[in-house]
Amino acid sequence: QVELVESGGGFVQAGGSLRLSCAASGGTFRTSVMGWFRQTTGKEREFVAAISWTGGTRYYADTVRGRFTISRDNAKNTVYLQMNSLKPGDTAVYFCAARAAVRVATAPRDYETWGQGTQVTVSS
Repeated sequence: QVELVESGGGFVQAGGSLRLSCAASGGTFRTSVMGWFRQTTGKEREFVAAISWTGGTRYYADTVRGRFTISRDNAKNTVYLQMNSLKPGDTAVYFCAARAAVRVATAPRDYETWGQGTQVTVSS
């Protein structure tokens, strides 16, 4: 089973950028769909972006499309989330997740493995 560790979170002013990384070990990262989700206190975990194992298919939530970019480097067993033009509404704990399937999915229930999360705080 893949183990996931996120990094790159932090505090940034509105309009700024951050790049999150998710390093995978074990399992079959190179054939896993990878996703990024986020969650704030009292709310359900929400989809942010996902990428197929080849990188050829990418999905984005409407709230981040055009500002965030998901990518992966299978040689480094790492998936990234480049976040630009950040808004206070992007403040959340961000999680990466792995899905052992071919089809890209956007529902948290479709992902089997999760990282511990990294906090992103955007000030106004």
